[in-house]
Amino acid sequence: MNITIFCVGKVKERFYRDAIAEFEKRLSRYCSLKIVEVADEKTPQDASDAIEEKILEKEGKRLLSSFPEHIHLIALDLRGKSYTSEQFASHMSRLFVQGYSSIGFVIGGSLGLSREVLARVDEKISFSEMTFPHQLMRVILLEQVYRSFRINHGEPYHK
Repeated sequence: MNITIFCVGKVKERFYRDAIAEFEKRLSRYCSLKIVEVADEKTPQDASDAIEEKILEKEGKRLLSSFPEHIHLIALDLRGKSYTSEQFASHMSRLFVQGYSSIGFVIGGSLGLSREVLARVDEKISFSEMTFPHQLMRVILLEQVYRSFRINHGEPYHK
C-alpha cells in the first residue's frame, strides 16, 4: 500500500515537522508513505480575486505535474464528503480491496486548490467545516490515516 501526500508549500514550524515525522515513523508499519511538496506563491495582503486566481493556477499546475498517472487522488476540500474516523477507515479499506494500491491526498495552500486540480481528483473529502492552516492539515491527515490503519487491523486506538 502506497500513500502519497501532495502539498503546496513547505512546513516551516519545527513542532509541525516533529509531528509529521512521528506519524511517518508510525505509518511505516502499514504502508509506504511519501510526501511531495510543490512551491507555494506569495499572496499579497490585499490580493484581488484575479491575483488569487493566478496564484491558484500556478500552484495547481505544479500539483498537476507532480501526480503520477495511476493513483487514486483524494482532495481535502471544504465541500467534500465528511467521514467519522471509522467510516474513513472503512473507505480506505474498500479502496485497497478495489485494487487501488496507490492513494494520494492533495492539500492546497493558503488559498485552497485550483479548479483544474479539483477536476482531476477522484474524490473530495472534508475533515471539518472549519478552516485549518495547511501545515496543520498535514498532521491531522496523517493522524487519521494512521488511525484508519489501526482500526482496520483491529488494533486499539484512542476514541
